[in-house]
Amino acid sequence: MTSSGVRHEPSPSTPAAVPRVPPATRREDLVTVLFGACLTAGAMSDGWAHSNIVETIEGFFTPWHGLLYAGFVATAAWTFWLAYQRRDAAPRWWRDAFPAGYRVGAIGAVVFLLAGLADMAWHEILGVEVGLDAEFSPSHLLLDASAVLLLTSPLRSWWASGERGGRSATGVASLALGVMAPSILLTYASAFLTLAPTRAIGAVGTQQAAILGVDAYLITTLVLVGPFLFAHRRRATPGAAAALAAGVALFDMVMHEFPTPQAWAALGAVCGAGLADVLLLRLDAIRGRDAALRLPIAGALLAGLVVAGHLAGLALTAGIGWTPEVTSGVVTLAALLGALLGGLAARPAPAPADPARIPPPAGPARIPAPAGPASAAPVVADPVPPAPADPGR
Repeated sequence: MTSSGVRHEPSPSTPAAVPRVPPATRREDLVTVLFGACLTAGAMSDGWAHSNIVETIEGFFTPWHGLLYAGFVATAAWTFWLAYQRRDAAPRWWRDAFPAGYRVGAIGAVVFLLAGLADMAWHEILGVEVGLDAEFSPSHLLLDASAVLLLTSPLRSWWASGERGGRSATGVASLALGVMAPSILLTYASAFLTLAPTRAIGAVGTQQAAILGVDAYLITTLVLVGPFLFAHRRRATPGAAAALAAGVALFDMVMHEFPTPQAWAALGAVCGAGLADVLLLRLDAIRGRDAALRLPIAGALLAGLVVAGHLAGLALTAGIGWTPEVTSGVVTLAALLGALLGGLAARPAPAPADPARIPPPAGPARIPAPAGPASAAPVVADPVPPAPADPGR
């Protein structure tokens, strides 16, 4: 049989074959985490410079930006190198050869590069931002969002692998780095830096400081509990909550050179997160991963213990000026917010099947046999022949 010479193109409805790209190894994820830690350290150093020696910064080209962008170049280059190594599996490696979890990180690298160019133009034309100007600069917001995508590639790779044990360490570290990245833009509303609970609440017209303190605890609860539930929904991992709290607290402490009351309070918050880790692992062992209200309980425990630990640290070092109602109420409010986030993160229960809507099993219709001897065989009705085709159609 010979070919007719006609080339048959695949039908548009036929899906193209997806290249089988090897997943990232544990060592490759570890290298990504180390490069990502360098990027995060550069961001911390730049935040420290903006908070402490901003008067010496004259433009974009500073040692602190050098550390930040060196970490970015290393992380981005490694991400694309992982795809290039797999070019045999996908010739269009720049599009199809990224290991599971890294394609989104590659998009983040491209956006980070564009945002960095915009940040350079912003600094050179408008000058160096200070305070809220730095935290709400559009180029900084884009840098932060793209950094989260880039830094969490090992986290998605870990989820895709389904592995436990040592592989969990790179996943948890990647999760912590991804949450640390936006911390630099949230220091104005971080509970780890507030001293509001140490000040007495005065008359109605002077309660603004306490209100801002309560708001800081709620925002920090969102920052910590949301990502934690996102990971805990997939699997409980030892140290995940403590790593998140420690990472965000470290970012804030470095930027402000470890102020004493806040540093001790941050340590109390990390201890509270560690206690939540222990309790949640124990609950999973007793109740199972499919237990009712698993995520609402996890969110409430983590939020309540972190806020309670932070307030305990402030009480030991600087004293609490809030009334018992506000002090206990902010812990309760954080726990309720955590429970609400857990309810939103939980998978909806499947709807029960309606027996009336279950179709009968396919097969020939059976007519009950008439009464008679037990050995009589049932009568099977002949299938109805199809109607002849209408020639007029």
